[in-house]
Amino acid sequence: MRNTWADNPKSEPQGETPCPLSEILGLPHPYYHRSLSPTTPVTTTDLPLIQAQNVSRHYQLGASTILAVNDISLAIRPGEFVALLGSSGSGKSTFLNLLAGLDRPTSGAIHVRGRNLAAIDPVELARYRRDTVGMVFQSFNLLPRMTLAENVELPLRLAEVDRTERASRVQSALEHVRLAARSRHRPPELSGGEQQRGAIARALVNRPTILFADEPTGNLDSVNGEQILLLLQEIQTSLGMTIIMVTHERPLAERFASRIVTLGDGKLKSDTPNAAAALQPATGEAHR
Repeated sequence: MRNTWADNPKSEPQGETPCPLSEILGLPHPYYHRSLSPTTPVTTTDLPLIQAQNVSRHYQLGASTILAVNDISLAIRPGEFVALLGSSGSGKSTFLNLLAGLDRPTSGAIHVRGRNLAAIDPVELARYRRDTVGMVFQSFNLLPRMTLAENVELPLRLAEVDRTERASRVQSALEHVRLAARSRHRPPELSGGEQQRGAIARALVNRPTILFADEPTGNLDSVNGEQILLLLQEIQTSLGMTIIMVTHERPLAERFASRIVTLGDGKLKSDTPNAAAALQPATGEAHR
């Protein structure tokens, strides 16, 4: 099957040195299948994609110090679907933001393929977020005056992707989340589930290596929430993408994630593989 997302890869100018971050992180364009059907098994390696070592994030509130994340060490391998589970205030969203490069740790190191996010300069950190990371939030964060296609295209414009390539990549991303027919609609004209699927398409359009999702079902009813998790599971299975998801809903984590990491009071409480999710076939299919 033709790899539509890699038909027009960004080419490095001849004779120029590639971006140091891209070289160090080893960021080849991943192979994306056109279909979301789980036809290609996810493979993981023993070498971590992300290695957090004694990571802490503390905040000062007057004379008090808030230990939002407190000395967490965790390794995540390529192709894993990791659920960060915990109650409100457990530190899970703060830890996710640190792994995604949205914040810097007070102490400790976060290595992504050997590159320490805590030590790189702001420009390289921005490149990491642009080229390596896709983000999905609880709030859909779609711009209401732009069409769905324009919202999905926005990361490509910020990354200065050539105009001739943008349309095909937006179309492919919308096809992956089964919203190609709604591309000209604006967010207020879409359901909550459709808006979140549009946000996932926007996160995928820059071909990230890692997809971070912060409570992606938090603003949805149970039916639409299940559909979003089915879609994420299909993306992880068919594209081999690493997914790290924050949730406080243990039943969803146990059903869909291949590994469950539980946080409490800013500390790592448990880290267990979830063999049941790996063996359990999907019970439904995300709405077309």
